[in-house]
Amino acid sequence: MHGEKPRAVLTLPEPYIILRTVECDEVNVVLDKLQSVEDRYYQLNEWLSDPDIVNEPDKLRDYSKEQSNLEETVQKYREYKAANEELEEAKTMLKDDLDDEMREMVRGEIEELNGRITELEEQLKILLIPKDPNDDKNVIVEIRGAAGGDEAALFAGDLFRMYSRYAEMKRWKADVIESHETDMGGFKEIIFTINGEGAYSKMKYENGAHRVQRVPSTESGGRIHTSTATVAVLPEAEEVEVEIHDKDLRIDTFASSGPGGQSVNTTMSAVRITHEPTGIVVSCQDEKSQIKNRDKAMKVLRARIYDKYQKEAEEEYAENRKAAVGTGDRSERIRTYNFPQSRVTDHRIGLTVQKLDQVLQGHLDEITDALIVEEQADLMGQ
Repeated sequence: MHGEKPRAVLTLPEPYIILRTVECDEVNVVLDKLQSVEDRYYQLNEWLSDPDIVNEPDKLRDYSKEQSNLEETVQKYREYKAANEELEEAKTMLKDDLDDEMREMVRGEIEELNGRITELEEQLKILLIPKDPNDDKNVIVEIRGAAGGDEAALFAGDLFRMYSRYAEMKRWKADVIESHETDMGGFKEIIFTINGEGAYSKMKYENGAHRVQRVPSTESGGRIHTSTATVAVLPEAEEVEVEIHDKDLRIDTFASSGPGGQSVNTTMSAVRITHEPTGIVVSCQDEKSQIKNRDKAMKVLRARIYDKYQKEAEEEYAENRKAAVGTGDRSERIRTYNFPQSRVTDHRIGLTVQKLDQVLQGHLDEITDALIVEEQADLMGQ
């Protein structure tokens, strides 16, 4: 009933000038791929109008999401075809008997269309890069103080506030799941969610070890110390993506505790969940309700299991795949925050910005956008 839509015949005025630096066969491959995307878009339109599909919520959701993901590529491809057709018409006009003024006008139009086509080519090449399937997901962020004791914990707090402000600028919502605060106001560990459109597509570049160089408030001699905190960004996994059986879970409850371990809640509202097949343990005590803490803990557990299985699958072919930006390893030092020189350096792409205060206030787009461009360039060159 829902067979493939017949392949549309692709008729072009002359070989399109897409990807001018590649051979003709490669051009045809790119054009075939773009046409396949448009065919799929037409097919999805038909399915989304089918009463049988409308009555199946899962298919309706999946097809609607796929159609939405293809929409920009299809729109640009249609603009590209239209621009090429206009270009051929303009070239044909030059062969007519035109006066000088009209001929100059047509030449101007040809120059403008060539520029527009070049622009569309670049956009299409980027749009054809396979999209990370996790890009649209919410994220779970885990920040831990590493080398540096109290100063590392304070830096972990700085990073948490930086991401919270970044989320606010993006109109995302940040929600703390679990935290272990130190007496000085830092965090040994803090786990929180960020919910919002495209959260993972931006936040995934924060995976790794972050280094800070500054004079700690406890340092009387004015010496600069180097400390680190690690950041893990996990895509939030849906229940359908990770199957967790109740028999594989051990759930313990306990009283919540605050800085230094003192009890802050006499009720057994805190929850610790152990997934016995993987040994992954998650606890949550942020809410006063045991049910809410259990729900939050399950959300983190699901994300960690998804992350574990995904990494195991990637390791099977990692030797044959070049990472786009760094290795993504959480032990890798990705960025340095140097307070004396008020600079932030991202070591993966050698980018330095003299805007430390702004970055810590959540202005991360300059760094993130540069990482995205580098990744796209690398993928286009593969």
